Amino acid sequence: VNQGFCIAYDFAVGSRSPAGLPRDGAVVPKGEGHQRPVPPDRPGYYADLVRKALPSFYAGDLFEVVPSQVIYRPCDRKPSEVFNQLSRMNPSPYGFLIHLGREHLVGASPEMYVRVDGRQLETCPISGTIKRGRDALEDAENIRRLLNSEKDEAELTMCTDVDRNDKSRICVPGSVQVIGRRQIERYSRLFHTVDHIVGELAPGYDALDAFMTHMWAVTVTGAPKLEAMRWIEAHEETPRRWYGGAVGWLNFNGNMNTGLTLRTIRLVDGVAEMRVGATLLHASDPEAEEEETMVKVAALMRALSPEAAEERKGTFQSTSGKGRRVLLVDHEDSFVHTLANYVKQTGAEVVTVRWEAAHALLQDNRESFDLVMLSPGPGRPERFQMAETISLCLARHLPVFGICLGFQGIAEYFGGQLGVLPRPAHGEKSTIRILEKGRLFDGLGESMPVGRYHSLYVQALPPVLKLLAETEDGIPMAFEHREYPIAAVQFHPESVLTSSGDNGLKLLDNVLRHLRNDALHKASTIG
Repeated sequence: VNQGFCIAYDFAVGSRSPAGLPRDGAVVPKGEGHQRPVPPDRPGYYADLVRKALPSFYAGDLFEVVPSQVIYRPCDRKPSEVFNQLSRMNPSPYGFLIHLGREHLVGASPEMYVRVDGRQLETCPISGTIKRGRDALEDAENIRRLLNSEKDEAELTMCTDVDRNDKSRICVPGSVQVIGRRQIERYSRLFHTVDHIVGELAPGYDALDAFMTHMWAVTVTGAPKLEAMRWIEAHEETPRRWYGGAVGWLNFNGNMNTGLTLRTIRLVDGVAEMRVGATLLHASDPEAEEEETMVKVAALMRALSPEAAEERKGTFQSTSGKGRRVLLVDHEDSFVHTLANYVKQTGAEVVTVRWEAAHALLQDNRESFDLVMLSPGPGRPERFQMAETISLCLARHLPVFGICLGFQGIAEYFGGQLGVLPRPAHGEKSTIRILEKGRLFDGLGESMPVGRYHSLYVQALPPVLKLLAETEDGIPMAFEHREYPIAAVQFHPESVLTSSGDNGLKLLDNVLRHLRNDALHKASTIG
């Protein structure tokens, strides 16, 4: 929902008002050039801070602590340009641009500090971070990892318990409640876990009391709060300045809405200063915590560069099928149209027909094809007379690629044996080990996640078929013929579970590039 609103404050006393008065003020030009040196990055500095903190957890002095480091970059851009770009790239609940004379603050903070509406007091402590993936599938996996992390859960639990303690000083007994637990918030570069805590202000307390009671937030200090602040004071090399403070408004009716000054750039003398931290506890890994700080600062650094204004996520593109005609044999399959979609993305022409019609086309020499694909389908290969389909392909020297049921049909045709899995793999993701690249896995990794839909499996491959990939428990997942351009996969390259990194598209691109009929001059004698 798009909303627009305007807030205006016009003062009048009797007949007197500011209407018509000139609205002028001093103009302070932006400083030009790099007026001071830019301090270099210090790889390993933050990891060393983590190592210094670890003994305090085991000694019982600290439960958690949030030290920070500063990243510096040159910046000749106008503060308004940085702010506008940051707002586009990394929309956040608390965005701000503040002119402070010779310095500016540009921020995109994800975290509420204190919000008061009437008698209700709210906070949303954030702790628990993981980077974004390359696509929605990797995002889902990273969210799963974040929610399953006991370390990240402990971080947020301690923050929430301290926050509840802060509220209990000024709230009606029994009113402090956690109404949201480990909720996921998404930003351009990372995911956070967030709790939502409310309380009712007791008589005699107002928004300013709430603001002061929570100074300073546990998510930027630690617990116990005083001990954590002492540790930070002793170990951080530079003052925090605005970092960990708050920005927002106090209304005339007593309401308040403030956000923490996190993910904030301090622009001064042509240098951008970006302070960032992470929540440490006894289970912290020094290098991982340092990496987390760099993930958090990534969006800020991109906002400093004009060329980063438009960020695009590339998708795999192929022309391997251009000029080629593919016959896709439909075995009453639920995924055949997505398969055709993928093959068409390579530039190929796709003719999709049911298996009976495919037999007629293959017997008609007037129809010309460069590749035959055998689709998935229910039941066993003989239900669709797949052996006859394969024989017709071989008689015409046509390359063949099988998927799922097609994989089973090709294996059985050349002498393989089929069995039944102890437990069906329907809509399941498995990681396969790629044993040989062969014709299918050129440009792919040593392993990859795939989507499976099968109850039958190939128990034993015949000698003429070379195993290319298998599951972690040894179920064959891909093979190719040792002489002829014939290959197959048990998994579904068109499944959403195989789409991470465009792996399914890349595999089909390999099929179109490498399965050609120049090796099939003897094929008609097979079978």
